[in-house]
Amino acid sequence: MFDFLKKLKWYFGEHKWKYTTIVIVLLVANILEIIPPQLIGWTIDFIAGGEMTERLMWQLIGVFIVVTILTYTATYLWSYLLFDGAVKIESIIRMKLMRKFLLMSPSFYERNRTGDLMAKATNDLKSVNQAAGMGLLTLVDATTFMLTIILVMGFTISWQLTLFALLPLPILAIVEQRLGKRINAAHTESQEAFGSMNDSVLEIVEGVKLTRSYVQEAAENRRFRGMTDDYLEKFMKVERLDALFQPLTIIVTTFSFMVAFGYGAVLANRGLISVGDIVAFNVYLNMLIWPMFAVGMLFNVMQRGNASLTRINSILDTEDDVDDEGMDGVQESDMDFDHVSFQYPLSARTNLDDVSLTLRSGQTLGIVGKTGSGKSTLIKQLLKFYPEGQGRLVIDGRPISELDRGTLREKVGYVSQENILFSRTVRENILFGNPGATEAQLEDAIHLSALDQDLKRMPEGLETMVGEKGIALSGGQKQRISIARSLIRNPDILILDDALSAVDAKTEKRIIDGIRTNRTGKTTIIVTHRLSAIQHADLIVVLDDGRIIEMGTHDELSASDGWYSRQNDYYLKGGAST
Repeated sequence: MFDFLKKLKWYFGEHKWKYTTIVIVLLVANILEIIPPQLIGWTIDFIAGGEMTERLMWQLIGVFIVVTILTYTATYLWSYLLFDGAVKIESIIRMKLMRKFLLMSPSFYERNRTGDLMAKATNDLKSVNQAAGMGLLTLVDATTFMLTIILVMGFTISWQLTLFALLPLPILAIVEQRLGKRINAAHTESQEAFGSMNDSVLEIVEGVKLTRSYVQEAAENRRFRGMTDDYLEKFMKVERLDALFQPLTIIVTTFSFMVAFGYGAVLANRGLISVGDIVAFNVYLNMLIWPMFAVGMLFNVMQRGNASLTRINSILDTEDDVDDEGMDGVQESDMDFDHVSFQYPLSARTNLDDVSLTLRSGQTLGIVGKTGSGKSTLIKQLLKFYPEGQGRLVIDGRPISELDRGTLREKVGYVSQENILFSRTVRENILFGNPGATEAQLEDAIHLSALDQDLKRMPEGLETMVGEKGIALSGGQKQRISIARSLIRNPDILILDDALSAVDAKTEKRIIDGIRTNRTGKTTIIVTHRLSAIQHADLIVVLDDGRIIEMGTHDELSASDGWYSRQNDYYLKGGAST
């Protein structure tokens, strides 16, 4: 419980006056709430003693009404402030999580499943909200309210009766503390199972076409049912433990009522307390049911919140693998790979092996090779997606480690193999690359990417919704929208990572010719399986198993007896390069 509060001290420290006000108003509300039972006891004694008059009755009713209104006002005020704080805590943590998700390198997502990250951003945050709201409510209200009632019972009625009636309470506290620890462990397990189930849902939805094409619906359904049953069992384990709190509270309060009535009658017969005192005492005892039940709920809610906050903090405390403390300001686009070797964090082999090449600003580099030869890996080194390997990668005369990755990427227009589109219009997807672009710049990007003819066939042109991940578009249309999104930035370095694979040869030629004409003096890097896309390049490298096996111009490589020459001959004979 206190561990949870300690983890959120950064927020409580910033809003200490707000929470001080909450505590003060809550204490006032507690004091106001103990007045009505006293009024009831006095009324019974006035009636029993024959002292009740009409004026006294109206005075008691007036005080009762005023106290009720003040109690309502105070309770509303502190409840609003408390739950407002809980929502703000959740909002702040959610924004921190989103910022973390946006800034982390790809290796972070290789180690963390998407479904589990979603669970942390939804279910775990909900548990933190409940702990920061309902948890603090029960912590402050239950403890102060219980203490206030006990003091009033002891000092205004009978300390002996109060002592005997509350003897079962320590047993309740001990049992609930132990249950809370078990709930903490069980809740962590259930949230991890929920994350796995979330991840499975994502895979099933994204791969539904493949599942249907292989007629694996029944198998996938059985697999998912197993994961659902596993989550259900772990969730029900938490609920079974949680369900023990309320019966335990009822048993304890029942014993307290038995003591109160029995021993209260003895004290009344001895003349130590009045009948009105017994009635007031039992009203107070009845009011203690909420605090005692709340104490049980407190352990439960706080343990869940603490377990969830621990899971969230494990993400927030994760340091990025890629150092981002570099200097701003990249003026030129000269690049030098000096014996660069690299291995992905989860890879069992070297993905780039002793790569050396030089590309001057304004030149075009073509990268070809078999599938899995390291073409995309070479590109990712330029974008600082992963930690540096061995050797030196120098851009604009400085090692890439000394460059700020944000500034570096602002100079780059990158079209990846995935062609990721958002569930927005065609216009919004293109303008994502440069939100401040003019209509003229937009038209130029559309023309250069050869998207203009397709737009005429779309029902609403630029305002056509592309659907989730561009599902309403063909592969070639998605690629050209991605290219337009990069071209509208007019970047100093344009990288096309197999970005022309889904377009026909005529469209490819138009795009390449447009890039050559309009990007004079700017650097272009083209990763491709089609040799026709890079024949004009100033430098072509052929990769195989992470190593450069050939390097030169199209004419130089075609004249050699290597992989490039064989692929070019095959292409000229009407085949397709691989």
